[in-house]
Amino acid sequence: MKPPIGPTTRLCMSLAARPGTFGSRFHNHLYDSLGLDYVYKAFSTTDLEGAVRGIRALDIRGCAVSMPFKEDVIPLLDGLRDSAAAIDSVNTIVNDEGTLLGYNTDYSAVRALVEPLARACFVLRGSGGMAKATATALVDAGFTEGVIVARNAAKGRALADALGCDWRAEGESLRAPVLVNVTPLGMTGRDAEALAFTRAQVEAAEIVIDVVARPVETPLLTLARALGKRVVTGAEIAKLQALEQFVLYTGVRPSEAQVAAAEAYALAA
Repeated sequence: MKPPIGPTTRLCMSLAARPGTFGSRFHNHLYDSLGLDYVYKAFSTTDLEGAVRGIRALDIRGCAVSMPFKEDVIPLLDGLRDSAAAIDSVNTIVNDEGTLLGYNTDYSAVRALVEPLARACFVLRGSGGMAKATATALVDAGFTEGVIVARNAAKGRALADALGCDWRAEGESLRAPVLVNVTPLGMTGRDAEALAFTRAQVEAAEIVIDVVARPVETPLLTLARALGKRVVTGAEIAKLQALEQFVLYTGVRPSEAQVAAAEAYALAA
Protein backbone atom coordinates (compact mmCIF):
# COMPACT_ATOMS: atom_id res chain seq x y z
CA MET A 1 0.00 0.00 0.00
CA LYS A 2 1.54 3.31 -1.00
CA PRO A 3 1.73 6.24 1.46
CA PRO A 4 -0.95 8.96 1.30
CA ILE A 5 -0.14 11.87 -1.00
CA GLY A 6 1.98 14.43 0.82
CA PRO A 7 4.97 16.78 0.51
CA THR A 8 7.37 13.94 -0.39
CA THR A 9 5.17 12.44 -3.11
CA ARG A 10 6.86 12.43 -6.52
CA LEU A 11 4.73 13.47 -9.49
CA CYS A 12 5.04 11.89 -12.93
CA MET A 13 2.95 12.98 -15.90
CA SER A 14 2.29 12.72 -19.62
CA LEU A 15 1.82 15.26 -22.38
CA ALA A 16 -0.32 14.50 -25.42
CA ALA A 17 -2.67 16.29 -27.75
CA ARG A 18 -5.27 13.60 -27.03
CA PRO A 19 -4.49 12.19 -23.56
CA GLY A 20 -5.48 8.61 -22.89
CA THR A 21 -5.91 6.61 -19.70
CA PHE A 22 -3.47 3.75 -20.23
CA GLY A 23 -0.35 5.41 -18.82
CA SER A 24 -2.05 6.87 -15.76
CA ARG A 25 -3.73 3.60 -14.83
CA PHE A 26 -0.64 1.48 -15.56
CA HIS A 27 1.77 3.60 -13.53
CA ASN A 28 -0.59 4.33 -10.64
CA HIS A 29 -1.49 0.64 -10.31
CA LEU A 30 2.21 -0.23 -10.00
CA TYR A 31 2.78 2.58 -7.49
CA ASP A 32 -0.04 1.15 -5.37
CA SER A 33 1.06 -2.48 -5.62
CA LEU A 34 4.70 -1.65 -4.85
CA GLY A 35 3.98 0.90 -2.13
CA LEU A 36 5.81 3.73 -3.94
CA ASP A 37 5.21 7.35 -2.98
CA TYR A 38 4.42 8.48 -6.55
CA VAL A 39 1.39 9.68 -8.47
CA TYR A 40 0.85 9.95 -12.24
CA LYS A 41 -1.40 12.38 -14.13
CA ALA A 42 -2.08 12.88 -17.85
CA PHE A 43 -2.13 16.40 -19.32
CA SER A 44 -2.60 18.16 -22.63
CA THR A 45 -1.18 21.58 -23.46
CA THR A 46 -1.11 24.33 -26.04
CA ASP A 47 2.05 25.71 -24.44
CA LEU A 48 4.74 23.05 -24.70
CA GLU A 49 7.56 25.34 -23.62
CA GLY A 50 5.62 26.39 -20.53
CA ALA A 51 4.79 22.78 -19.70
CA VAL A 52 8.45 21.76 -19.87
CA ARG A 53 9.44 24.72 -17.70
CA GLY A 54 6.89 23.44 -15.21
CA ILE A 55 8.49 19.99 -15.16
CA ARG A 56 11.76 21.58 -14.11
CA ALA A 57 10.31 24.21 -11.78
CA LEU A 58 8.03 21.81 -9.89
CA ASP A 59 10.57 18.97 -9.72
CA ILE A 60 8.28 16.61 -11.60
CA ARG A 61 10.22 13.34 -11.79
CA GLY A 62 9.23 12.16 -15.27
CA CYS A 63 7.04 12.91 -18.24
CA ALA A 64 5.80 10.68 -21.05
CA VAL A 65 5.62 12.53 -24.38
CA SER A 66 3.09 11.58 -27.05
CA MET A 67 1.90 12.94 -30.40
CA PRO A 68 2.52 15.63 -31.53
CA PHE A 69 5.28 16.68 -29.13
CA LYS A 70 7.97 14.01 -29.58
CA GLU A 71 10.17 16.13 -31.83
CA ASP A 72 9.19 19.63 -30.76
CA VAL A 73 10.19 18.92 -27.17
CA ILE A 74 13.85 18.22 -28.02
CA PRO A 75 15.15 21.85 -28.05
CA LEU A 76 13.61 22.35 -24.60
CA LEU A 77 15.66 19.58 -22.97
CA ASP A 78 19.21 19.53 -21.57
CA GLY A 79 20.29 16.39 -23.40
CA LEU A 80 19.28 13.14 -25.08
CA ARG A 81 20.08 9.56 -24.17
CA ASP A 82 20.25 6.26 -26.03
CA SER A 83 18.10 5.94 -29.13
CA ALA A 84 16.47 9.35 -28.60
CA ALA A 85 19.71 10.99 -29.75
CA ALA A 86 20.00 8.74 -32.78
CA ILE A 87 16.46 9.22 -34.07
CA ASP A 88 15.70 12.76 -32.82
CA SER A 89 12.49 11.68 -31.11
CA VAL A 90 11.65 11.71 -27.41
CA ASN A 91 8.83 9.89 -25.67
CA THR A 92 10.19 10.13 -22.12
CA ILE A 93 11.66 12.96 -20.05
CA VAL A 94 13.51 12.19 -16.83
CA ASN A 95 14.19 15.04 -14.40
CA ASP A 96 17.47 14.46 -12.54
CA GLU A 97 17.67 17.31 -10.02
CA GLY A 98 16.68 19.92 -12.56
CA THR A 99 18.44 18.40 -15.57
CA LEU A 100 15.90 17.22 -18.15
CA LEU A 101 17.07 14.25 -20.23
CA GLY A 102 15.17 12.75 -23.16
CA TYR A 103 14.82 9.01 -23.79
CA ASN A 104 12.90 6.91 -26.29
CA THR A 105 11.31 3.77 -24.87
CA ASP A 106 9.07 3.39 -27.96
CA TYR A 107 12.16 2.23 -29.85
CA SER A 108 13.12 -0.42 -27.31
CA ALA A 109 9.53 -1.67 -27.08
CA VAL A 110 9.10 -2.07 -30.83
CA ARG A 111 12.56 -3.62 -31.19
CA ALA A 112 11.74 -6.26 -28.58
CA LEU A 113 8.39 -7.13 -30.16
CA VAL A 114 9.66 -7.49 -33.72
CA GLU A 115 12.76 -9.48 -32.76
CA PRO A 116 11.00 -12.88 -33.05
CA LEU A 117 9.42 -12.05 -36.43
CA ALA A 118 10.72 -13.23 -39.80
CA ARG A 119 12.67 -10.48 -41.55
CA ALA A 120 10.89 -9.11 -44.61
CA CYS A 121 10.23 -5.87 -46.46
CA PHE A 122 7.72 -3.50 -44.89
CA VAL A 123 5.38 -0.64 -45.69
CA LEU A 124 5.00 1.90 -42.88
CA ARG A 125 2.46 4.73 -42.77
CA GLY A 126 3.51 7.78 -40.77
CA SER A 127 6.37 10.24 -40.45
CA GLY A 128 6.21 11.69 -36.92
CA GLY A 129 8.19 10.88 -33.80
CA MET A 130 6.61 7.46 -33.24
CA ALA A 131 7.16 6.62 -36.92
CA LYS A 132 10.85 7.45 -36.50
CA ALA A 133 11.14 5.14 -33.49
CA THR A 134 9.21 2.32 -35.13
CA ALA A 135 10.91 2.47 -38.52
CA THR A 136 14.36 2.71 -36.93
CA ALA A 137 13.64 -0.28 -34.70
CA LEU A 138 12.55 -2.31 -37.72
CA VAL A 139 15.64 -1.42 -39.77
CA ASP A 140 17.99 -2.00 -36.82
CA ALA A 141 16.37 -5.41 -36.29
CA GLY A 142 17.08 -6.40 -39.90
CA PHE A 143 13.94 -5.35 -41.74
CA THR A 144 16.12 -3.51 -44.24
CA GLU A 145 13.80 -3.01 -47.21
CA GLY A 146 11.01 -0.58 -46.45
CA VAL A 147 8.74 2.08 -47.85
CA ILE A 148 7.66 5.07 -45.79
CA VAL A 149 4.20 6.31 -46.81
CA ALA A 150 3.62 9.90 -45.68
CA ARG A 151 1.74 12.84 -47.15
CA ASN A 152 4.18 15.19 -45.46
CA ALA A 153 6.84 15.05 -48.16
CA ALA A 154 9.59 16.74 -46.16
CA LYS A 155 9.26 14.49 -43.13
CA GLY A 156 8.56 11.36 -45.15
CA ARG A 157 11.57 11.82 -47.43
CA ALA A 158 13.85 12.69 -44.51
CA LEU A 159 12.86 9.57 -42.57
CA ALA A 160 13.17 7.34 -45.64
CA ASP A 161 16.56 8.78 -46.59
CA ALA A 162 17.91 8.41 -43.06
CA LEU A 163 17.04 4.70 -43.03
CA GLY A 164 17.79 3.81 -46.63
CA CYS A 165 14.10 3.29 -47.42
CA ASP A 166 11.87 4.53 -50.22
CA TRP A 167 9.20 7.20 -49.78
CA ARG A 168 5.74 7.48 -51.29
CA ALA A 169 3.06 10.10 -50.70
CA GLU A 170 0.32 7.50 -51.25
CA GLY A 171 0.62 3.77 -50.77
CA GLU A 172 -2.61 1.95 -51.63
CA SER A 173 -0.96 0.13 -54.54
CA LEU A 174 1.92 -1.15 -52.41
CA ARG A 175 2.11 -4.74 -51.19
CA ALA A 176 4.51 -6.07 -48.56
CA PRO A 177 4.78 -8.95 -46.06
CA VAL A 178 4.86 -6.47 -43.16
CA LEU A 179 2.39 -3.58 -42.79
CA VAL A 180 2.90 -0.99 -40.06
CA ASN A 181 0.44 1.73 -39.04
CA VAL A 182 1.98 4.65 -37.16
CA THR A 183 -0.84 7.13 -37.68
CA PRO A 184 -3.98 7.94 -35.63
CA LEU A 185 -6.13 5.97 -38.11
CA GLY A 186 -8.23 3.53 -36.09
CA MET A 187 -7.84 5.47 -32.84
CA THR A 188 -10.89 6.29 -30.74
CA GLY A 189 -12.51 9.55 -31.81
CA ARG A 190 -12.82 10.94 -35.30
CA ASP A 191 -10.56 8.28 -36.85
CA ALA A 192 -12.16 5.30 -35.10
CA GLU A 193 -13.49 3.56 -38.21
CA ALA A 194 -10.58 4.35 -40.53
CA LEU A 195 -8.28 1.70 -42.00
CA ALA A 196 -4.62 2.55 -42.47
CA PHE A 197 -4.32 -0.10 -45.22
CA THR A 198 -6.78 -1.55 -47.72
CA ARG A 199 -8.22 -5.02 -47.43
CA ALA A 200 -6.18 -6.04 -50.49
CA GLN A 201 -2.98 -4.90 -48.78
CA VAL A 202 -3.82 -6.84 -45.62
CA GLU A 203 -4.70 -9.94 -47.64
CA ALA A 204 -1.25 -9.81 -49.27
CA ALA A 205 0.59 -9.30 -45.96
CA GLU A 206 1.85 -11.79 -43.39
CA ILE A 207 2.31 -9.49 -40.38
CA VAL A 208 0.36 -6.37 -39.36
CA ILE A 209 1.66 -3.97 -36.72
CA ASP A 210 -0.58 -1.19 -35.38
CA VAL A 211 0.84 1.23 -32.82
CA VAL A 212 -2.61 2.57 -31.87
CA ALA A 213 -3.13 1.47 -28.27
CA ARG A 214 -6.77 2.46 -27.77
CA PRO A 215 -8.87 0.71 -28.76
CA VAL A 216 -6.89 -2.47 -28.21
CA GLU A 217 -8.54 -3.97 -31.30
CA THR A 218 -8.45 -1.37 -34.06
CA PRO A 219 -10.32 -1.95 -37.33
CA LEU A 220 -6.98 -2.81 -38.94
CA LEU A 221 -6.16 -5.46 -36.33
CA THR A 222 -9.68 -6.89 -36.47
CA LEU A 223 -9.36 -7.30 -40.23
CA ALA A 224 -5.86 -8.77 -39.97
CA ARG A 225 -6.95 -11.35 -37.38
CA ALA A 226 -9.98 -12.30 -39.48
CA LEU A 227 -7.64 -12.94 -42.40
CA GLY A 228 -5.33 -15.08 -40.28
CA LYS A 229 -2.41 -12.63 -40.12
CA ARG A 230 0.09 -12.37 -37.30
CA VAL A 231 -0.35 -9.09 -35.44
CA VAL A 232 1.58 -6.85 -33.07
CA THR A 233 -0.75 -4.55 -31.15
CA GLY A 234 -0.38 -1.03 -29.89
CA ALA A 235 -1.31 -2.29 -26.44
CA GLU A 236 1.77 -4.55 -26.44
CA ILE A 237 3.96 -1.61 -27.42
CA ALA A 238 2.31 0.64 -24.84
CA LYS A 239 2.94 -1.87 -22.06
CA LEU A 240 6.63 -2.35 -22.81
CA GLN A 241 7.41 1.32 -23.31
CA ALA A 242 5.48 2.26 -20.15
CA LEU A 243 7.36 -0.37 -18.17
CA GLU A 244 10.71 1.09 -19.21
CA GLN A 245 9.46 4.57 -18.30
CA PHE A 246 8.41 3.27 -14.90
CA VAL A 247 11.91 1.86 -14.31
CA LEU A 248 13.53 5.13 -15.40
CA TYR A 249 11.33 7.16 -13.03
CA THR A 250 11.47 4.92 -9.96
CA GLY A 251 14.57 2.72 -10.31
CA VAL A 252 12.33 -0.28 -9.57
CA ARG A 253 11.63 -3.13 -12.01
CA PRO A 254 8.32 -4.88 -11.21
CA SER A 255 7.81 -8.61 -11.57
CA GLU A 256 6.13 -10.06 -14.65
CA ALA A 257 3.02 -10.75 -12.58
CA GLN A 258 2.88 -7.15 -11.35
CA VAL A 259 3.27 -5.82 -14.89
CA ALA A 260 0.54 -8.15 -16.16
CA ALA A 261 -1.81 -6.98 -13.42
CA ALA A 262 -1.07 -3.31 -14.19
CA GLU A 263 -1.65 -3.89 -17.89
CA ALA A 264 -4.98 -5.61 -17.26
CA TYR A 265 -6.06 -2.76 -15.00
CA ALA A 266 -4.99 -0.14 -17.56
CA LEU A 267 -6.90 -1.84 -20.39
CA ALA A 268 -10.05 -2.30 -18.31
CA ALA A 269 -10.95 1.40 -18.47
